[in-house]
Amino acid sequence: MRSFNLFVALILISGSVYAQVAVKGDVVHTMAGDPIENGVVLINDGRIERVGPESRVQIPSGYEVYEAAVVTPGLIDAHTVVGLAGYLNQDHDQDQLETSNAIQPELRAIDAYNAREALVGHLRNLGITTIHTGHGPGALISGQTMIVKTSGETIDEAVLNPAKMLAFTMGGGINSAIRKPGTRAKGMAMLRQELIKAQEYLEKRNGENPPATNLKMDALADLLEGELTALVTVHKTNDIMSAIRLQKEFGFPMVIDGAAEAYLILDEIKESGLPVFIHPTMLRPRGDGKNVNFETAGMLFESDIPFAFQSGFEGYVPKTRVVLFEAAVAVANGLPFEEAMKALTINAAELLDISDRVGSLEEGKDADLVLFDGDPFEYITNVQEVFINGVRQ
Repeated sequence: MRSFNLFVALILISGSVYAQVAVKGDVVHTMAGDPIENGVVLINDGRIERVGPESRVQIPSGYEVYEAAVVTPGLIDAHTVVGLAGYLNQDHDQDQLETSNAIQPELRAIDAYNAREALVGHLRNLGITTIHTGHGPGALISGQTMIVKTSGETIDEAVLNPAKMLAFTMGGGINSAIRKPGTRAKGMAMLRQELIKAQEYLEKRNGENPPATNLKMDALADLLEGELTALVTVHKTNDIMSAIRLQKEFGFPMVIDGAAEAYLILDEIKESGLPVFIHPTMLRPRGDGKNVNFETAGMLFESDIPFAFQSGFEGYVPKTRVVLFEAAVAVANGLPFEEAMKALTINAAELLDISDRVGSLEEGKDADLVLFDGDPFEYITNVQEVFINGVRQ
């Protein structure tokens, strides 16, 4: 009897994980083409099985059917610290910044991420199904970032990429608990010196007699080889230009993060060829971000500069913004609806190198969907359902 009960339980668990689902939407934004009116998305075994208009996609018998006014791919937060920073805003749930040293690229997000953190569930309930999270701004190099789904009880269940970027901060955003650098020039000198060391280490690492393992140098060497990307948080024009200059000198892949004054040097950013993870649209205008502009996202689009939305880092409860709302404000300030939706989905996925799995509703991709009861960018609209890997959350 015990074996039989276990067998039944396994069937029930399997049925919940690998459910066959049909999602019908008055409008389905696939992000792989024009929106589909009266569209259907079939989900099977955690993947998208088929997408198309209801007139062409027959729903097989036995599929559980959900209906919504608007269906979109799962939304992507291009930069956050959620999962390292917790909602209680107390020392025991704040692991996003280690202040004992200004340069610590060896710190791994995977060693600090809490998949059960309430903020992860908060974002998931608002349609954010994938986040790029990890060590945050405040140190010259605060550590590594990672990409995870907002589902799962453990990091192993959630992770998409355990090490994606190195989080840099330049300009006036260095945490006051870190004694060095004291000035911008000192910060640049410290970074350049460490990168020069990393160049020498990399040459030896690739030689016949590799050096003893050095976690710090290994991380920087991975950056120089393009295995990691620099995520450089800067806001003022002079700091943005310094970041671009550093990238040109050492040739590593880079994303400009924040960029409150990006609208003042659009030509220079475009010439650099670097993408932007734009500051939260409603960023508080203070410090280096005092010249923040509601219209920056629209200006980046008009200048043909790739960008994605982020929730960033907040020092106050509840510790995170929501990219859906930030994008909505950008739409209200000049960014076209469809471009905002791209920045929340397929464009973000492409910038994070995960577009083979998420970012659009296409056959074979992960079945991450959000069902809305109206226009996603209207404040009164509600998220009805969220699916991650084909599982209703």
